[in-house]
Amino acid sequence: MQKAFDYLFKKDSIFKEIVDTYGTPTIPKRPQGFETLVLLILEQQVSIDSAKATFLKIKAHTSCTPETLSILPEEEFRALGVSRQKTNYIKILAQTILNKELDIESLASKTAQQVREELIRLKGIGNWTIDIYLMFCLQEPDLIPLGDIAIINTIKELLNIHDKQEMETHTQQWSPYRSYATYLLWHYYLKKRNRTIVY
Repeated sequence: MQKAFDYLFKKDSIFKEIVDTYGTPTIPKRPQGFETLVLLILEQQVSIDSAKATFLKIKAHTSCTPETLSILPEEEFRALGVSRQKTNYIKILAQTILNKELDIESLASKTAQQVREELIRLKGIGNWTIDIYLMFCLQEPDLIPLGDIAIINTIKELLNIHDKQEMETHTQQWSPYRSYATYLLWHYYLKKRNRTIVY
């Protein structure tokens, strides 16, 4: 981790300033598998805390497996706070696994590009969800999720870059440690707002 941070400190002074002001970030880790993908679907476009509360309700109500969620009635999902759209996404994911069209266990042995190609085919799983799964579960070191609103806002604030294409170009220089750059940017975003998140 320190090697990655030292590299980033040389590339952009903002990273050293973040650590000097707020300390080092936690590197998020989550278990691989179906449960985490369900949680990531719930996290799309809502706060992590809100999604986690819904996820815990599902787990208290039933087992969070493809077998159970594929047949859980929509009304029960709704009663647990899951939107119709996200219910559909979770059921598609569950069915794809049950049909053996997706082997989640095998993702760990594939490249980031192969993982992306497999998951992007599923309705409701886009690049943001895949980026987070790769970073949190598969410990991919070189990704920056430029679909993440906190990352975009922090780059605008700290680097005064407002164009998405310019962001992509600028962040290339952080490779091969763009995931660590992401953790630093999230760290700044949360600490500045006095927020704490447990990943």
